Amino acid sequence: MDHRVFDKTKLPSRHVTEGPERAPHRSYYYAMGLTRNQMRQPFVGVASCWNEAAPCNIALMRQAQAVKKGVASAGGTPREFCTITVTDGIAMGHQGMKSSLVSRDVIADSVELTMRGHCYDALVGLAGCDKSLPGMMMAMVRLNVPSIFIYGGSILPGSFKGKPVTVQDVFEAVGKHSVGAMSDEDLATLESVACPSAGACGAQFTANTMATVSEAIGLALPYSAGAPAPYEIRDQFCMTAGEMIMELIARNIRPRDIVTRKALENAATVVAASGGSTNAALHLPAIAHEIGIKFDLFDVAEIFRKTPYIADLKPGGRYVAKDMFEVGGIPLMMKTLLDHGFLHGDCLTVTGRTMAENLASVKWNDEQDVVRPANDPITVTGGVVGLSGNLAPDGAIVKIAGMAPDRLRFTGPARCFDSEEACFEAVKKREYREGEVLVIRYEGPKGGPGMREMLSTTAALYGQGMGDKVALITDGRFSGATRGFCIGHVGPEAAVGGPIALLEDGDIIEIDAVTGVLQTRLTDAQLEARRKNWKPRETDYASGALWKYAQTVGSARDGAVTHPGGVAEKHCYADL
Repeated sequence: MDHRVFDKTKLPSRHVTEGPERAPHRSYYYAMGLTRNQMRQPFVGVASCWNEAAPCNIALMRQAQAVKKGVASAGGTPREFCTITVTDGIAMGHQGMKSSLVSRDVIADSVELTMRGHCYDALVGLAGCDKSLPGMMMAMVRLNVPSIFIYGGSILPGSFKGKPVTVQDVFEAVGKHSVGAMSDEDLATLESVACPSAGACGAQFTANTMATVSEAIGLALPYSAGAPAPYEIRDQFCMTAGEMIMELIARNIRPRDIVTRKALENAATVVAASGGSTNAALHLPAIAHEIGIKFDLFDVAEIFRKTPYIADLKPGGRYVAKDMFEVGGIPLMMKTLLDHGFLHGDCLTVTGRTMAENLASVKWNDEQDVVRPANDPITVTGGVVGLSGNLAPDGAIVKIAGMAPDRLRFTGPARCFDSEEACFEAVKKREYREGEVLVIRYEGPKGGPGMREMLSTTAALYGQGMGDKVALITDGRFSGATRGFCIGHVGPEAAVGGPIALLEDGDIIEIDAVTGVLQTRLTDAQLEARRKNWKPRETDYASGALWKYAQTVGSARDGAVTHPGGVAEKHCYADL
C-alpha cells in the first residue's frame, strides 16, 4: 500500500502529539522508542484479548504482532494493549459463569477507556472467546473510529477412538460417566485429546457464531473469521488488517457506516443459516444499542423465522468450523444466501466495497456437503427460533438445528429449580422424570447476577440419554454447544417478577417451536393471584463487579446492556 500523508489536525491523536503544549506527552513516547516521525503518523490501537486462561486466547499475542507489522508498513504507528477475557468453557458449571456475560461489557468499556485516554485514531481488535467477540465489536461501534475486527480462529478437532471430537463431547461424557455408560479411563482419555490446539471451540458454538457475524456484519475481512487458529494464513489476515486499517483512516470509513440496520439483519441471517448460538440474540441487540438502532430479540427472531438453515455444523450437525473454511469458508455460505435473496448486498464492509462486491468472485463448490444451497436447505426455517407467550412476554430463544421435525413441540409438567446448581444436582442423581419441563430461574442478568449458561446441565442430560425426553427453560442462557429442547433468555426474568418466577411444580408448560409459543396453561387470573404473593429474592452478591452489574443491566430482550447507548449519546469519541 502506498504511504499517505495524514492530516493529524483531524485525528484524535492530535491531542497527545501536536503543539508545544504536548511536549511532556511526546517525552513519554520518546521513552518508549518512538521517533518524531512515528508520532506524526496516525496512532492505531491494537487491542488483544490475549491471556493464559484458555486456548481461545493463547494465540492472540502472536497475531497482534502481525497486525502491528501491517500497520507500520502502511504508514501508521501501532499501539498494542490487552483487555480481559472470561472463558466460558472453564467458567462453566460453577459460580464463575456469573462473570462471563459481565465480561462482555467490561471488555467494551476497557477498550473504550484505553482508546479515549490515549487518543488513538483507529482500532484493530483481536478476540478469541465467546464474550470477547461481541465486546470488541461493541467498542468499535461505540467509539466509531475506523476499525477492523479479527477473530483468533477456531481450535482443531480432536480424535477419540477414530472419531472426531470437540469439547461438547467431553461435557456430554460427564453425563455418560454419571450413569455408568463411560469408564473412568475413557473419560480421562477423552478429556486429554478433545482439544488438541490453540483456538476457540471448533463447532458453531458462540465464538464461531459471532466470528461468522463479524464477516456478515462487515467488520472483518472476507475469509478471516473461518481460518483455524494454528493455520499460518491467520498471520496473513492479521498483516492485511493492519494495512487495511490505514486505508480506512484515509477514506474515513467508520463502523457506523458499516453496521447499519441492514448489516444487523445480515448478521442475524448467518446465525440462523449456520445453526448458530442462541447467544447471538443477546449480542446483536447489544451491538445495535451502541449505535442507537432498535434491534431487539423479536427483531432478531423475525430474521431467524424466515431464514433457511443450510450449514451442517455441530452441535446439531456433522462438521466443525475448520471443515467449512476448507470448502469455501463463510463467504461460500453468504454467497448462496445472497444469490437467493436472503442477504442485503449493498452493505459497506471494511474492504471499502459492498458485500455483493466482496462476494462477486465466490464460486459455489459442488464437491462439498458442509453447506447446502439456500434453495435446497436442511430445513426451510433457521436453526434458531424465537418464542413468546404468557411465560415469556419479552421473548425467549431456542436452538432447533439438528432436531427432528416431530420434536419441535413439547408439553409437560414443570419441575422448578431456583438455581443451576439445584437442577444439576437433581440431574446428576436422576431425580427427574421423562416428560418434565425443567425450569431454572433466578439466573437472569439481574437475578444471577450475570445470566449464566447451563451447558453442564444440558450436556449431562444428553449424556444420560434424556436430552430429547425432557425440556428445559431458563431466564439464563445456554451455551452454543447446547442441543435439545432448551429455551433460554425467558423474559421478564424471575428477579423482576416475570411469569417464570410464578411457576410451581406440576404446572403444565407448552412449547411450540413451529408457531413460536412458550406458555403455561395457567390463566391470567391465576398468574396475577400468584404475583400478589411473590417476593423478590435477595442476591448474595452485595458488592463488587457483579453487584454493580446487577444495578445497571437491562433485559435480555434488549441485549442485557448496561448504559443508555447511542440514542442518548451527545458526542462520539471519533469526533472529539
